[in-house]
Amino acid sequence: MRELQSNAREIASGESWASRLFRPVDAASLVFFRVAFGAIMLWEVWRYLYDNRVERYWIEPKYFFTFEWFPWVKPWPGDGMYVHWIALGVLSVLIMAGALYRVAMTLFFLGFTYIFLLDKANYLNHFYLICLISFIMIFLPMNRTFAIDAWLRPKTRSQTVPAWALWLVRFQIAIPYIYGGIAKCNNDWLLGEPMHMWLADRTDFPVIGHLFTQEWMVMGMSYAGLLLDLFIVPFLLWRKTRWLAFGFGLTFHLMNAQLFSIGIFPWFMIAATLMFFEPDWPRRWMFWKQNRARVCSDVEVQQPSGVLLQWTRWRRATVVLLAIWCFFQVALPFRHHLYPGNVNWTEEGHRFSWHMKLRSKRGEVLFYAKDTANQRIWRVDHRTFLSHRQRRKMTGRPDMIVQFSRFLADHIREEHGVEVSIHAYARVSLNGREPQLLIDPEVDLSKERWHTLSAAPWIVPLEKPLPRFVRQ
Repeated sequence: MRELQSNAREIASGESWASRLFRPVDAASLVFFRVAFGAIMLWEVWRYLYDNRVERYWIEPKYFFTFEWFPWVKPWPGDGMYVHWIALGVLSVLIMAGALYRVAMTLFFLGFTYIFLLDKANYLNHFYLICLISFIMIFLPMNRTFAIDAWLRPKTRSQTVPAWALWLVRFQIAIPYIYGGIAKCNNDWLLGEPMHMWLADRTDFPVIGHLFTQEWMVMGMSYAGLLLDLFIVPFLLWRKTRWLAFGFGLTFHLMNAQLFSIGIFPWFMIAATLMFFEPDWPRRWMFWKQNRARVCSDVEVQQPSGVLLQWTRWRRATVVLLAIWCFFQVALPFRHHLYPGNVNWTEEGHRFSWHMKLRSKRGEVLFYAKDTANQRIWRVDHRTFLSHRQRRKMTGRPDMIVQFSRFLADHIREEHGVEVSIHAYARVSLNGREPQLLIDPEVDLSKERWHTLSAAPWIVPLEKPLPRFVRQ
């Protein structure tokens, strides 16, 4: 009876489960993730340099859509952006090798986040994920083994890591999956849009491409993506369904890699999904087989037997920081519910919410300047300042439209000494709907701001219904 009462007190206090966060587990899977992360980031650096994206994204444009709280983040002058990307490649190699790991990981996080913040037009959900992952990796003991750091400093060597390190990575990987599934629970996706439009453009896909115009195929792939995102994580956590879930996930990501231009994301998620296997899987599957028995015995010796781990201040601080981090990761994606309307239309709360591949917006936006003194109106050619990619991304994104409008007003004032109001005529189609006005053309956008926590009254509500397509 006393033992039961003691266990009840432990559960009530939270110390029992919290203690498990610091129990040692095999470091092999975290080492694999470190090497895979560095290799994939090196590949991404090569892609951006080889495809000349550095020049197209950050050297050629004359204007950049900076984030609201980071207007001071600007591209390096001259060849600085090339140097920056090359430096990221060098840091990726150091991360792979586990050399100067903490320094390399910190610099990589700062350098990649700098790239991420330069221009909203280049926002990608997997870039956001890389920023988050690279930040938490700074604090994870991923260089204790199979690393140059461990070889140079024998006292830091260890075949185990605290369990919280592994579970933090698993948690961060689970967030895009689960919230990606939740985001798909919307009317358009459940009716097969925009999957219908995307598949109709890929009928040349090998073997099954000729079926992409069939209703059952469109709906099947829509619901398969939704169900996989929602349930892959619990199925990966359950040992009996782990291999089945990984097989479906592998198929899903490989198809995405062929169907859509989403860069490294499928390959990154394939590597990340392996983190849900037992922490010693690399030893059993790939390498270090000769050390596996010793590691297992080390873990068993270090495991507490019915006794709570001694709590120290840094451990309590670690639990608190983990709880704060996890809270914000769970809460932030729901912020779009603070705003009225369809988030895929208004874009309010869309970024940082894992709303991935949910909308297709097509249309055009025209800008007009109105002289406040004589009421003269003329059209401003925004192609002078923006690249094709920036113009395409801006269409359908009200925050970027109002941000560019403020820039135009300031530019005309500085260049011509004329006070003007800026108006936008934007007609946009969402997921195949008939085009409609996105922005109230009567509103002077140069006087408006994009507020993080309040709705924009100048966004015209979505009124056009989703059409019922005739699918052969």
